[in-house]
Amino acid sequence: MTLIRSILFALAQAVYTLGYALFSPFIFPFGQHMRHRLLSGFAPGMLWMLKVICGIRMEVRGLENIPKQACVVLSKHQSAWETLSLQLVLPPHAWVAKRELLWIPFFGWLLALSSPIALDRSKGKAAMKELLTKGKEKLQQGFSIVLFPEGTRMPYGERGKYKIGGALLASHAGVPVLPVAHNAGKFWGRNAFIKKPGTIVMVIGPAIDTTGLKAEEINARTEAWIEDEMTRLG
Repeated sequence: MTLIRSILFALAQAVYTLGYALFSPFIFPFGQHMRHRLLSGFAPGMLWMLKVICGIRMEVRGLENIPKQACVVLSKHQSAWETLSLQLVLPPHAWVAKRELLWIPFFGWLLALSSPIALDRSKGKAAMKELLTKGKEKLQQGFSIVLFPEGTRMPYGERGKYKIGGALLASHAGVPVLPVAHNAGKFWGRNAFIKKPGTIVMVIGPAIDTTGLKAEEINARTEAWIEDEMTRLG
């Protein structure tokens, strides 16, 4: 039954994404804030299908911790689920993503419309400079910036190296860091086709005040909170 549900979800996801992608040319002329509002229905629709077809529900704790000001969101990365759920949970935001994701048919079109900070990671220091420059601009425009500090999806129960880019941006811009932990990989694993029924728990931690902190300390505090929370979720 789990396999059949996963197949049905994959088909529904393909049709739904195609429909949104075909609608994208009509969204393109609008400004970034309006595009964000027009695209905001994509994630709730996907999560609804995930619940109805695959039996995966979500529980969010700590919504009261989301600051009113724009911030840098640093989240655990285990599956595609968090790229959907964070859209539902967070106020207006922009993603930091690999540039090659924009080349994926249909999905890439929608990602491009959300005005992400698309980086070429092979450029090293130049990519970091671009992150800091564009990140500050978007924060000043009222958009929070969402990054996955481990850089890639990690299998459930594993821990990657926390890269410093998000902490450096928060330090330079003088904005808080919002840490996010979840156990999505337990039900929808890294690059997994099979989706197991259950309730994914997302925990939003208290915002970390970056005033007077170096990027290394911000990164360490973020990692400590997320990984401690992962242990409790596990």
